[in-house]
Amino acid sequence: MNQPTHASPDVAAAEPVSARVSDAVQEAMSVTLRGCEELIPQADWLKKLVKSEATGQPLRIKLGLDPTAPDIHIGHTVVLNKMRQLQNLGHQVIFLIGDFTSLIGDPSGRNSTRPPLTPEQIKANAETYYKQASLVLDPAKTEIRYNSEWSLPLGSMGMIQLAAKYTVARMMERNDFHDRFHAGTPISVHEFLYPLMQGYDSVALKSDLELGGTDQKFNLLMGRHLQAEYGQESQCILTMPLLVGLDGVDKMSKSKNNYIGITEEANSMFAKVLSISDTLMWDWYTLLSFQTEAQIAALKAEVVAGRNPKDAKVALAKEITARFHSAAAAEAAEQDFINRSKGGVPDDIPDISLSGAPMGIGALLKAAGLAPSTTEAGRLIEGGGVRVDSSVVSDKGLKLDPGTYVVQVGKRKFARVTLG
Repeated sequence: MNQPTHASPDVAAAEPVSARVSDAVQEAMSVTLRGCEELIPQADWLKKLVKSEATGQPLRIKLGLDPTAPDIHIGHTVVLNKMRQLQNLGHQVIFLIGDFTSLIGDPSGRNSTRPPLTPEQIKANAETYYKQASLVLDPAKTEIRYNSEWSLPLGSMGMIQLAAKYTVARMMERNDFHDRFHAGTPISVHEFLYPLMQGYDSVALKSDLELGGTDQKFNLLMGRHLQAEYGQESQCILTMPLLVGLDGVDKMSKSKNNYIGITEEANSMFAKVLSISDTLMWDWYTLLSFQTEAQIAALKAEVVAGRNPKDAKVALAKEITARFHSAAAAEAAEQDFINRSKGGVPDDIPDISLSGAPMGIGALLKAAGLAPSTTEAGRLIEGGGVRVDSSVVSDKGLKLDPGTYVVQVGKRKFARVTLG
């Protein structure tokens, strides 16, 4: 986690919520704290909630994402879910696309300089970001901003003045800079600009609360510092845990291949959620589900009392699939999973026509795209993972005559193959 090595006055012990505040503020605090790692400072956020209730002025809640890749996976939606929960309370959420900061490259958690993206890459990625985020946020109530709006006009003089508001000694307290310096790993000067520019975003937007993952803590605290430097009331910061991926070990990541993309087709999304462990399921409920904490607690109690945990997992899979597709798609995905589990054939399998019958099973699997090579096809057959018309294939030398066959590889790959 990127944070100062010395205790900061911002990171004071959380104060208990006063019993004298209204039920609505108590509920807002409960919603804020659900699943979060830290709320800093909690007492200040309570004051902001009380003031907002008294004045009727919504609080400004900021989330910045750099468009470093074209797609978002459900791990990214942990903070988006929190934004939606606060949005539902009537506050103004700001979805900030870091088109300027992407040119620098976020050094958070890095042990080497992150290559900056080109403007063309950033533009292409940014075009998909908000469209995907809108599957979680309410588009009609979301303020969309790009930090190039104020970062480019800042100019060289403004950049120098901004850099003067923070010391190198404080910057080197950041864990990744500290570790890289002592390891003799190069640190480029421009990397120091990243947390400064992210902090300046909070000044430009006059944010009351900034959200981020635990790896963003240093950058979020920078926003508090710079707002004070510019004479503003400092934002509070809320960090959310990093979602553990499908493997139950590492954080969700495309590089680890343990992710679910929010644009994945419904059947795949549903099946992947069902593949997680019973233990991990409850963390996903807390971080991804829109059910209340009371509803989740009741469901967990039923499982403890003897209800099959798969029932709870199916409910979670349907909720997540419906959010990114539709309720009908989630129902269809559940039925598809049932069909596959029973050895049935899904309704939407591809139809493939091949010529050259009779054809060996290995060549057929490769030609139909069900195996990358005939060698791999042979391994799949040896492992009992290939079926033709529901019958397990045990002979790698099997040849199929002209006709139509339903071919299955593993639990999820199907094709209706017509040989001519």
